[in-house]
Amino acid sequence: MQTAEIIIIAGPTASGKSGLALDLAKDLNGVIINADSMQVYKDIPILAATPSAKDMAQIPHKLYGIYDAAVRGNMVDWFDRALKEINTARQNKQTPIIVGGTGMYIETIEKGVTPIPDTPPEVKKEIAAMEKELGLAGLYAILREKDPATAERLSKNDTTRIKRALEVYTHTKKGMSYWQTVPLKQYFSKEELSRIYIKPPRELLDVRARMRFDIMLNQGAVQEVENLLKKKLPDSLPAMRALGVQEIKSYLNGNCSLEDASELAKLHTRQYAKRQATWFNNRFSPDFIYDSCYEEDKNFVDDIKKAL
Repeated sequence: MQTAEIIIIAGPTASGKSGLALDLAKDLNGVIINADSMQVYKDIPILAATPSAKDMAQIPHKLYGIYDAAVRGNMVDWFDRALKEINTARQNKQTPIIVGGTGMYIETIEKGVTPIPDTPPEVKKEIAAMEKELGLAGLYAILREKDPATAERLSKNDTTRIKRALEVYTHTKKGMSYWQTVPLKQYFSKEELSRIYIKPPRELLDVRARMRFDIMLNQGAVQEVENLLKKKLPDSLPAMRALGVQEIKSYLNGNCSLEDASELAKLHTRQYAKRQATWFNNRFSPDFIYDSCYEEDKNFVDDIKKAL
């Protein structure tokens, strides 16, 4: 290739995205960049199905385990980091391979982001001081006055988005509701992107997801949640909402058996995979579709390489 393509691999949980990314990266001098909103947390590598240390040793993996569980990661910060990793890889004549199941993350690479100006540090400090003085309820009341359309969309308990909306308004004198009407700022053309969708039959995916959760339990998922609970974090944080965390927490608190917790986690995984598939079916336009759960498949990898 004269210039490195950007490859996007999307699909539901347990479909084999990481395996395909690894196989492609080996043949294309690739750098794998995480686009999964749970794999960014270093405290839950088992339940988030983060690639193994062995896989990471073979190929550069970026944006995995970048946050502590106490951090509330967000799409804006992820995109800024992903953009830097993509540009660095291309400068080094490597192929950026974006892989994950978080639809909104994938969509920012495909379609761009709202061009909201960066918020200066002094504005962030101002809003933080207001929160300390007035509390979250006070911030929400101000947001309802300044940008009622945005306030209406947000939960009054959503600290991160309320603060972000007030920061944007304070800095630009325009609300998030205005900025969301501005055309997206695109960073990559369609010609630079090769989009792959792993789209297995639901029955196959269900079986695979159930088996994978059993493997997670054998790998130490219960101990992982025990360690996480020692931090005494609020359940509202993203890492605390990862599939399996609340179910195992219920078991550890004596509210159910491990078998019941496992069955509930598997049900929730199935429901999540269905939501992911619905998103990608409606909002992702792939160049390649793999209609099964991906295992090692040299023919599919070769077909992609030929098309680049």
